Amino acid sequence: MDEPSLAARIRVVLVGTQHPGNIGSAARAMKTMGLSRLALVAPERYPHADADALAAGAGDVLAAATLHADLAAAVADCTLVLGCTARSRRVPLPEHGPREAAAMALDEAAGGGEVALVFGRERTGLENDELQLCHAAVHIPANPDYSSLNLAAAVQVLAWELRSAMLGRAPAAQVEPRDPPASHAQLEGLFAQLAETLDAIDFHKGRAPESAMRKLRRLFLRSRLDAREVRLLRGVLADAQRMARLAGGGEHP
Repeated sequence: MDEPSLAARIRVVLVGTQHPGNIGSAARAMKTMGLSRLALVAPERYPHADADALAAGAGDVLAAATLHADLAAAVADCTLVLGCTARSRRVPLPEHGPREAAAMALDEAAGGGEVALVFGRERTGLENDELQLCHAAVHIPANPDYSSLNLAAAVQVLAWELRSAMLGRAPAAQVEPRDPPASHAQLEGLFAQLAETLDAIDFHKGRAPESAMRKLRRLFLRSRLDAREVRLLRGVLADAQRMARLAGGGEHP
């Protein structure tokens, strides 16, 4: 797959951006490295003249940007979601440096997947529920004595690593076709049905379900399920729910 085709499968997602100028600067950073897909999740002020001014020639990236109410909607069709964040003590995620993350993103795109690089709010980053939607975290190893990195600068670092990896990428070898990877929306449907099933069979025994669901989400995300595997698991869960209703007297055979 050539460079433009790879780049077309990678989007930059900015979540809750507070300063509109950062949106324009991020668009400029993207365009200089051959990226054009920008998704904006609930920006505080957009459209805005500051975004247009700081885009400085990347107005086409801004014009094509998509707006979304939440992160789940912005990455619904994605098969790999990488959250660019400081090291998180709140949500344990596999962690990668920018170069490793760029290689992962390109491998996913080359296999036909859709990739999202997600950046959080300038002051507070990504929230816990947003981090839960990511397959892995990307951490830029900045100076620990002054690690505050501007949003657009962080976008530029990741965009450069992607560009560098694309330019150095060897021609792809012929590989056996594989089933389409499960999209983010398909996985979220699986997780919702799994939560319902665990409630139906009284798995939690009165304990709060959040901890178990977090661990199960991580397990399935690490497994990189394809669409057929998700359908199989949802079929198993549907039968488990039916048997739970039978056991509870809520359905007749």
